[in-house]
Amino acid sequence: MNSPISRRNLLRSGAVGGLGIAIAGSIEAIAGPAAAQAAQAGAGRTVGYGPVVVDPKGLLSLPRGFSYKIVAQAGTTLLESGHPTPSDADGTGCFRGPKGFVLVNNHEIGGGEPYGVPPLPGLTYDPGAQGGTTTIEVDRHGNRVREYVSVAGTHNNCAGGITPWGTWLTCEETEQRVGGVFQKDHGYVFEVDPFDRKANQNPVPLKFLGRYAHEAVAVDPHTSAIYLTEDASGPNGLYFRWLPPKHFHGRKGELRELALGRGGDTAGTLQAMKCSKGGRHIGDLSEATTPGTRYKVTWVDVPDPVAETVSVRKQFTDDQITRSRKLEGAWWGDGGAYFVASYARHDDGSRNEHDGQVWFYDPRSETITLKTIFGVNPDPEADTHYDGPDNITVSPYGGVILAEDGEGLSHLVGVTEQGKPYTLARNELNDSEFTGPTFSHDAQILFANIQTPGYVFAITGPWGRKDDDGHHHGHDHH
Repeated sequence: MNSPISRRNLLRSGAVGGLGIAIAGSIEAIAGPAAAQAAQAGAGRTVGYGPVVVDPKGLLSLPRGFSYKIVAQAGTTLLESGHPTPSDADGTGCFRGPKGFVLVNNHEIGGGEPYGVPPLPGLTYDPGAQGGTTTIEVDRHGNRVREYVSVAGTHNNCAGGITPWGTWLTCEETEQRVGGVFQKDHGYVFEVDPFDRKANQNPVPLKFLGRYAHEAVAVDPHTSAIYLTEDASGPNGLYFRWLPPKHFHGRKGELRELALGRGGDTAGTLQAMKCSKGGRHIGDLSEATTPGTRYKVTWVDVPDPVAETVSVRKQFTDDQITRSRKLEGAWWGDGGAYFVASYARHDDGSRNEHDGQVWFYDPRSETITLKTIFGVNPDPEADTHYDGPDNITVSPYGGVILAEDGEGLSHLVGVTEQGKPYTLARNELNDSEFTGPTFSHDAQILFANIQTPGYVFAITGPWGRKDDDGHHHGHDHH
């Protein structure tokens, strides 16, 4: 999600014009652009938890009745080792702990940030890389207890995903090869155990999940299939799934055993998504402009998952697979895999322009359905316009929460089950992206981060409160 050129500046040139509406939700919910525009215009008022109240501390504005605690702050809070909390908090997994909750927090560090993950002995994959994960223990009220390094020496740890067996998969968003400061190849997924510190010794790359610019993962609890997004361009990235080999049980440590076993680099089957509609090949996900659009999915085996000579996404011709610009967040929920495309522009090879899509893959019907699309944002400084959704989580109160990584104002954006967007939080500090939204198991705390300079928040409040439309937010979604 980081790039040398700021995403915002890159986009600013091409972000004027367009409808700028969030055509959100299902076809049933939205009658057409006028209805969508009305939904967008009233986004901050009529749905969600009401307007945000400006934070006097200039950090995080939330709706009335909500509050936050700072769980970690880069350069300020300290790790157990005595080092400062690393920079660039990104994807985050939350686990039920013995006395509260345990967070595994990615640090998307490419090398230029002020605070790297300290390369502690036994926990470091490549001493030349400064990314990794820290594990943060909090009590059940979200108060910080302690924080320590769980994996070091990885590169640009972007998002990831939780597994049904209670671990975190952390993803390197890079194709960095050995050379210069780097003593090993990068572009892998690593498994992090939130509780067993011994299990994280001597980090092992899960090469069978492919070597590419990984963004996030979602794991099917029934089959242990892993769905993965790739954030890459020139050509645009792919959506993948990995099928485990026979006799895979889905338990802690099993992915590591697989990686270290015979043929571990290519264990299981890595495949890329190909979409079609009525037999017609869909070359790019930006072809879909209407919520409810559904494509049939087939899966194509990846010739060389470890990308010995050619990047994975370049191993296919465009008629073999379906591409998308900026594939980002992923989350398992509602019996399938949600995934997000942040934006699309004509000049990056996309068919149509948009400022965000949310897709849902249903493994039973082998289809993907467009759940939400944001039109190109005409005014990123306006508070009821959103663009660049990135990390995603499914809310226990219905709908999803998106972390905005676009231009101008930065928000946590809720989208109701009816497809209406609303502001849940606003970054008052700067225009840095939100990352890592994830709820605690008791559904009382939303953990989320501001990436730069690096804050981890615990957000609490009246989650079950009714909105102005009389929709209740308190039903349990699981």
